[in-house]
Amino acid sequence: PRNFNLPEDPFQIPTEYTRAVNAAKLNRVFAKPFVASLDGHSDGISVLAKHPLRLSTVLSGGRDGQIRIWNLPLRKCLAVIQAHNGPVNGVSVDTITGETFVTVGLDSQLKHWRCPDPVEGDLSEPIHSTPLNGVAHAVSHNIKSSDFVTCGEDVRVWKQFRDSPVRIYNLGVNTIHTIKCNPIETDVMIGCSSDRSIFLLDNRQKCPLKKVTMKLRPNAVSWNPMEAFSFTCANEDYNLYTFDIRKLSDPRRVYMGHTNAVMDVDYSPTGTEFVSGSYDRSVRIFPVEAHRSREIYHTKRMQQVLSVLWSLDNKFVMSGSDEMNIRVWKANASEKLGPLRPRERAALDYNARLIETFSEHPEVRRIAKHRFVPKSIYSAANEHKIIRLSQRRKEENRRKHSKPGSVPHVPENLKHMVKDSAPSASSASGL
Repeated sequence: PRNFNLPEDPFQIPTEYTRAVNAAKLNRVFAKPFVASLDGHSDGISVLAKHPLRLSTVLSGGRDGQIRIWNLPLRKCLAVIQAHNGPVNGVSVDTITGETFVTVGLDSQLKHWRCPDPVEGDLSEPIHSTPLNGVAHAVSHNIKSSDFVTCGEDVRVWKQFRDSPVRIYNLGVNTIHTIKCNPIETDVMIGCSSDRSIFLLDNRQKCPLKKVTMKLRPNAVSWNPMEAFSFTCANEDYNLYTFDIRKLSDPRRVYMGHTNAVMDVDYSPTGTEFVSGSYDRSVRIFPVEAHRSREIYHTKRMQQVLSVLWSLDNKFVMSGSDEMNIRVWKANASEKLGPLRPRERAALDYNARLIETFSEHPEVRRIAKHRFVPKSIYSAANEHKIIRLSQRRKEENRRKHSKPGSVPHVPENLKHMVKDSAPSASSASGL
């Protein structure tokens, strides 16, 4: 008869530890993240946009004024549109039908374009074009309607194919350079302006709900697709910050690692990770609950990264950089693409679980976290480390030789904020 009360194997833990070390080594051996390079633009890639209804379709806008529609599985450009006389500032696809998209550019034009499925025919002429009073710096669609929002000197809410906005928010004299609609709470939007502030706007009210000012300028924002109240901003001070709109006065988490200004950020569809692109010529992937990146991607020829994107199937990230290329990377560097046999999938799951179980053991941790980085990033990171240690030592000395309580302990997440305010001088007008 079978004994259901067998004694525990005394060598189980050492055996699994050895397997975890081997699995971590194999992960690094098979880490080949680069998938493809999509070339064709004749200037830097200023904006990337994913199609909300088609997994395989991505749109890119360049500083040459071109819009290109790409098929990712085929790695092929489906259409080339000379959309603007100057850089493309924003691209946004209609979330209801997916048959049209809107672009704004430095030539102060707002244009609607066709995006049929399949992409065919002549797409070089816009469906509708609207001249604007000033330059629009970004555009974002409402997730549950064909309405969209543009920003520049003010924030404007538009109906599809209308020549005039239905509502205008005047938020002062500062230029608003980015705006994003919430993917869950459809009336809420977040924006950043040139006075280093982040403001929260509700389409049902006449003035912003909340406004906070940071020490340096936020460059881009991205909403968490799984949490209506959470968003992450990419900042000029080399860091990223996750905020909770219920308490906008201080960031919930600070993400460090980049050695130059962070230009763009985008969330994964699961809401557990996000990708960032920086002026230090690298792409990093951060877990939401961590302070440091789990992955860094770079190549010898890749220049400053201006835009990043996480695909809707959660498999790939894309980066658009200054040397006119769009690069496609794996979201998990060592993941095998294509169909897997059941035994193969079980072995990969088992290895992943082992690495997670023994992740804090020194040997497994050392192997899993080790990355080779370019000399410029390596030396800059060392310099920043020396600067941080020096500042910490100086603060401790100041506290040691001052009156008790006169030099307070300031948490890391509050060091980068200037002030918190509820704006009152703004107004909205409906047309």
